[in-house]
Amino acid sequence: MILCCDFGSTFTKLTAIDPAKGEIIARSRAFTTIENNVMDGFNTALDEIKKQCGKRNFDIRLAASSAAGGLKMVSSGLVPDLTAKASRLAAASAGAKVLKTYSYELTAADADEIAAFSPDIILLSGGIDGGNKDVLLRNAESIAKIPGSFCVIIAGNRSAAGDAELLVQSGGKRAVVCENVMPEFGKLNIEPAKNAIRELFIENIISAKGLDEAQQFMSAEIIPTPLAVFEAAQLLSEDIGPLMVFDLGGATTDVYSMADGLPKNPQVYVQGLLEPFAKRTVEGDIGMRYSLVPMLDVIDTGGIAQEDVAKWAAICANDPSALAVGEYATYQKVEQNLASEAIRVSAARHVGFYEKSYTPMGEVIIQTGKDLTQVKYVIGTGGAIIGAAAPQEILQAAVYSPRDLNLLKPQKPELLVDVEYCLSAMGLLAQKFPEVTLRMMKKELKQCQKHSQ
Repeated sequence: MILCCDFGSTFTKLTAIDPAKGEIIARSRAFTTIENNVMDGFNTALDEIKKQCGKRNFDIRLAASSAAGGLKMVSSGLVPDLTAKASRLAAASAGAKVLKTYSYELTAADADEIAAFSPDIILLSGGIDGGNKDVLLRNAESIAKIPGSFCVIIAGNRSAAGDAELLVQSGGKRAVVCENVMPEFGKLNIEPAKNAIRELFIENIISAKGLDEAQQFMSAEIIPTPLAVFEAAQLLSEDIGPLMVFDLGGATTDVYSMADGLPKNPQVYVQGLLEPFAKRTVEGDIGMRYSLVPMLDVIDTGGIAQEDVAKWAAICANDPSALAVGEYATYQKVEQNLASEAIRVSAARHVGFYEKSYTPMGEVIIQTGKDLTQVKYVIGTGGAIIGAAAPQEILQAAVYSPRDLNLLKPQKPELLVDVEYCLSAMGLLAQKFPEVTLRMMKKELKQCQKHSQ
């Protein structure tokens, strides 16, 4: 028997699985008690699991976490559309919350801003192998002087990486060197940096997040929750085809696309870095609880009564565990409309776009980012989607509409809801039982299809 745990920013979710039957046998959740001891909320949820299946002790216990802000990172590169973007993609694919990505040389103001962010890790890149060294070295020198107990991963020009490591260490910071995120012009190599980020999370960040006791209880290392969802989505796409996943959380909205993203029109030319098949973006200003107030500045709330929005935002700020049920049932429509806007904006930021350009040979169409028009499935997860009265209406905001103009959003996908909140659990299960995991996800997918009908 296996117990999978997701320490979320708002709720701790437990899923009990019988791998021999390939079935979920129990599930529960409790408010995440990160301010005191995360095991308090965990044990509350575990007591509910026992009531459902009569079992409290499990053979294998796996966990992921996005509590206490998740894995907070900043990244730095040379050119915005090349090494800086590669650095950001590497950090996001590892399950980090990328607070900001910097380009060129870090200024004094940049250094002050990074100090204020108080990141867990800085990913430092810049220059292809054998290319520019100066920016990487100067940024290493600047980072060494920034106050804080963060770790630094150096994934830039290998000709300067060793010297950059010494500079970072001179400031009392831990430095880890890995392969360049862009060893050649336009060529991505993000797996080494992704692995280094995961190892640092396991070794150093777990303690900083107050998860030491939880780690001792688990059978394997705790990993970032977005990484678990990433692994589940990637495994599923290998069998059923191109898909997108929207994880609408309390603090962030994570968007995953598993598709090649290449132009579907032979007359279209790709500009900039060719993005990876498996991509994740994280929107730190779009969340349904902890980020609700900043989210109101970036979404369109014109179709919602402003007084109701303000009241609901105040309720959520006072009590992040508040749900639009019971005494707050009158806010169900507000919550649903806010969730739809969150999906619309996060989708627009994730997908690629077209723009026209004029050359001596005539008009051409340029594509920047991924073409996701042919994605087969859009899957929604997260409390605001799963608990909504009309979750498909929320996910419809991810689909192309006339207001999206040149955005390359999915055109005719099937909209599915992770009804049982199983994606993060499936990503954890995949670490040890990938075949069982795939069968279970496809079974859940069929149930989602029935639900949507």
